[in-house]
Amino acid sequence: MTCIRRNAVLAVIFPILLLMASCGARRHPVTSNTKAAMAADAMSKIGNKDLYRFINDWAGVRYRFGGLDKGGVDCSGFAYLLQKEIYGHVLPRRSRDQATVVNQRSESNLREGDLIFFSFGGGEIDHVGVYLNNGFFVHASTTRGVIVDDLNLPAYRKVFTGGGSVKNITR
Repeated sequence: MTCIRRNAVLAVIFPILLLMASCGARRHPVTSNTKAAMAADAMSKIGNKDLYRFINDWAGVRYRFGGLDKGGVDCSGFAYLLQKEIYGHVLPRRSRDQATVVNQRSESNLREGDLIFFSFGGGEIDHVGVYLNNGFFVHASTTRGVIVDDLNLPAYRKVFTGGGSVKNITR
């Protein structure tokens, strides 16, 4: 009797375990509208490969006010270093001063490498990023370090002040 009962239990449990295992192994497609996927897509569409390498090299470097190296960098320091290394422009050091050396463009006409500015404090410009494409930009976030972000996020939309290309400033 015990042998028959054990076989009956196994006959019921085994198919259930098989069904559970097959459900767990099912692959779910990654949706292309996640923030990370959209940022990766923006990175893949960068035309300037030196810019792509620069961003990859600095990605994740922590934020440090006044910082200008891989030990920590602030937003204006990151924009300063990127513009100097990739485009040969020497910018002022502070974001509000960087805003004075750009040829303003409408948001719909922003191009790869343009500086974009924000006013989180409600007054003067206090944050800068570098526009990439399709509404994405790279910047040194105070909480997440150097990162590619979406300009269309509400946190950025409400404080975005404009942007444009750097005037002909050379080394």
